[in-house]
Amino acid sequence: ALRQAGAIGVAAEAGVPVCLMHLLGEPRTMQQKPEYRDVVAEVGDFLRQRQAACVDAGIKQDRIILDPGIGFGKTLQHNLTLLQQLPALKARLSSHMLIGVSRKSMIDGVLKRDVNQRVSASIGLAVQAVINGAKILRVHDVRETADAVRMVEAVQFDADAVQH
Repeated sequence: ALRQAGAIGVAAEAGVPVCLMHLLGEPRTMQQKPEYRDVVAEVGDFLRQRQAACVDAGIKQDRIILDPGIGFGKTLQHNLTLLQQLPALKARLSSHMLIGVSRKSMIDGVLKRDVNQRVSASIGLAVQAVINGAKILRVHDVRETADAVRMVEAVQFDADAVQH
């Protein structure tokens, strides 16, 4: 989320789009007892603060993408809650939402599947994220996920309006 000193300035000067991801703690310690009073509110507040800092530094709002950081400093329940409450989280923020759930360990937490057996669940979670407002997905299985999302969009919207 561009928290290192000078990072926002460099991004603003370069004029590049940025993706701001929530992470509780540091990578080495993030999964050691992550705790939240209200994971949706806390992740939303963090992303809104980082978003505001970027806008204040001159990064245009339409160049900011937000990622709640599924799997980064969160328990299985935190991840499930964030995905379930994605519409509420998105309503608090005014940027496109990116979701990365592809082959994540949270799938193992529910289904007890090895990483190579998580494709179907990854696609299901990706489709659910899109239904709940995600505009960008980080996936491993691009064609399969894109096909699933397109089919859901065809059902959800007018099939003639679905862009390929």
